[in-house]
Amino acid sequence: MADKQISLPAKLINGGIAGLIGVTCVFPIDLAKTRLQNQQNGQRMYTSLSDCLIKTIRSEGYFGMYRGAAVNLTLVTPEKAIKLAANDFFRHHLSKDGKKLTLLREMLAGCGAGTCQVIVTTPMEMLKIQLQDAGRIAAQKKLMAAQAQLSSSPAAAEPAVETRTTATQITRELLRSKGIAGLYKGLGATLLRDVPFSIVYFPLFANLNKLGQKDPNVKAPFYVSFLSGCVAGSTAAVAVNPCDVIKTRLQSLQRGVNEDTYSGILDCTKKIWQREGPTAFFKGAYCRALVIAPLFGIAQVVYFVGIAEFLLDMLPKRRA
Repeated sequence: MADKQISLPAKLINGGIAGLIGVTCVFPIDLAKTRLQNQQNGQRMYTSLSDCLIKTIRSEGYFGMYRGAAVNLTLVTPEKAIKLAANDFFRHHLSKDGKKLTLLREMLAGCGAGTCQVIVTTPMEMLKIQLQDAGRIAAQKKLMAAQAQLSSSPAAAEPAVETRTTATQITRELLRSKGIAGLYKGLGATLLRDVPFSIVYFPLFANLNKLGQKDPNVKAPFYVSFLSGCVAGSTAAVAVNPCDVIKTRLQSLQRGVNEDTYSGILDCTKKIWQREGPTAFFKGAYCRALVIAPLFGIAQVVYFVGIAEFLLDMLPKRRA
């Protein structure tokens, strides 16, 4: 199959635009996913996606659903650009004389893309999770204070007040106390999630997208790329959700009342299995599917339609 060669700058711009549009559309669902996944043995604040969003709006206002969005919007451009461009890079170098890639080579290309993206993904997720989960912890403390007042407990003397922190403050504190390693806490768990995700996602998307191509030399219609991205994204998201739960728990710096702490991937896996059961590994799975499906559907449409080529063509050509 002879694909049209797209320049690296165009790939990076396409990936960045795709990430920005996708994140803006689905961030509130991602916030709900993080809060649902982090609920443990303490006070369970939310029962479902809708319950989480409604309570968030009531307690934090409409923009409470976008806590941590600034971090994502800042770093999703390089993250998605690296992911999509790296997959293309590895697919190009693994292909032989333009021949169709075997499934194994497609999976290897996805593995390479997933490995490359964690350079940006890990610190982005680390900061985003702290901001997203802060509202849940604050709400839990307020509820505990209210319950203590009703029971006339001395602990009810002072109600809990949430202290808002910013991504910049968290970054400075992590760098001061732990150095650059502080921003990369949960790197192993992020690799454990993103590499298998890319191994599943990219080959599945490529093969689904091919079904909509009438001619091997012509791109599939945009709606085929969108649906292919949605199906491949949601399938891969649910498949690796257990790894996402582990990653979210390990990267959370603050804990709610009576919630466990973890020393590593194995310790986290063991405690979740023993104390919450196997179903806990699929907490937030439907939220994650709802986030990833449109996110990657939009990403692939933007990437494959090639907005960047149009923008670059609009720039004045340098004279020889």
